Amino acid sequence: MTTEPTSSDGANPAPAHSAINLPGQKQSFRQSLAPLFTLGWPMVLTQFFIMGTGFIDTAMAGRYSAADLAGVSLGGNVLWPAFMLLTGVTMALAPITSHLRGANKMGDIGHQIRQGLWLSLASSALMMMLLHNAGIVYEWTGIEPVIADIASDYLYAISWGVPPIIIYVALRHTLEGLGQTRPPMLIAGSVLPLNGFLNYALVYGEFGFPEMGGVGCGWATAIVFWVQLLLMLLLLPKPYFKATGLFKKFELPILSTCRDILKLGIPIGVAIFLEMALFGVVGFLVARLGVIDMAAHSIAGNLNWMTYVIPMSIGSAASIRIGFLVGSGDLAAARSTAGAIFKFSIGYALVMSLVLIGLRYQLVSIFTNDPEVIAIAIVLILFIAVYQTIDDAQAVIIGALRGYKDTTVPMIFGLVGYWFLALPIGYLLAEGLITGEPLRVYGYWAGIASGMFIVAICVGIRLRHISGNKEKILLLSATKD
Repeated sequence: MTTEPTSSDGANPAPAHSAINLPGQKQSFRQSLAPLFTLGWPMVLTQFFIMGTGFIDTAMAGRYSAADLAGVSLGGNVLWPAFMLLTGVTMALAPITSHLRGANKMGDIGHQIRQGLWLSLASSALMMMLLHNAGIVYEWTGIEPVIADIASDYLYAISWGVPPIIIYVALRHTLEGLGQTRPPMLIAGSVLPLNGFLNYALVYGEFGFPEMGGVGCGWATAIVFWVQLLLMLLLLPKPYFKATGLFKKFELPILSTCRDILKLGIPIGVAIFLEMALFGVVGFLVARLGVIDMAAHSIAGNLNWMTYVIPMSIGSAASIRIGFLVGSGDLAAARSTAGAIFKFSIGYALVMSLVLIGLRYQLVSIFTNDPEVIAIAIVLILFIAVYQTIDDAQAVIIGALRGYKDTTVPMIFGLVGYWFLALPIGYLLAEGLITGEPLRVYGYWAGIASGMFIVAICVGIRLRHISGNKEKILLLSATKD
């Protein structure tokens, strides 16, 4: 296949929709994947380390008492969707930085970081206000007062770690946009044992610390958040940060830059929030069905998340790589990368589907030995195995679209697919309003699968259109950097 070279002004007289005439050099499947794995494997480990901290919180609180476990879990249902919504804004720094790096405009990145940090401070204030008043949510839902008090106190404790972690996340996304994915991995891994020690000390009152139960998990997490920021600050003198011009000057918030970051970042945060909130709402609805259904649902959710981490992280790596290639004007290589990551997701999903089907009994037995829970959970794993392909595909496709700075349309697809289709269909099936017989928890998972299928198809079509359309790519990347 022949490609036209990029002219000095980036012009190309070929039709914009024709992929064959994209400027740059088309790459092979192997050439496209190699840099993605270099970027992606530290991001995968970072996510597993983050999962490890959540597992420690759950295990420590659960061994203390059932009420504390329920309180910490309910606190997480408020904390993490809101956290992802607000930190999603600064996730825009990753594609912005990668575009500028590809365009060899390293000195302009510092301005973006400074403005992103101002937005982080605003997000921190909003997040703290929400967590300090989260008790109102539990009053509305009629949660048992003892559990609601633990959840509220847990969120109050963790709120004091919100400013450092939101600033840390902004700097982390900048690092990833710079292609430096290992430092965040090392930070996440280094604080994991600290999180375990502090949880043990504060939950059970060991080593002279007060005994706080599940609330101790919140204080432990807040302390760890501060440590993560301090470790990140130690990296600021490194050459890759210095090259951005971060320390050249102090500047107040600049409306135009903040607006451009928000224009790109708000849809990212909202899209993640919509998906996480969907699972949160389904969790509340499944809880109404009884303890057995809820336990099986929780096990399936944990296994689903474990299989999802790799394509999600590789999708994030794709956003960085594609952003760099678009910034450098190599649109043909960017399209090759998008195609390669999609093929990888299909292959990975097929393998994981076979693993889930073949080992479903063994996987469920890790979490429980209750025969009723096992009977439901192994069926739910079959749902996960079936929709693994569409779930993993949409994860990497959305990541690729972020590399093209295309975030608003995928957000709309998520809104329609998850909230206008998945949730209503799941509810109707669970209550038997379609089938005549209630499908209970199976109905909700069937609804989730149908919504994800629609989202995957839509974002796939969108990526195919964007990646082969030079004019559209240039229009999206023209957002001020």
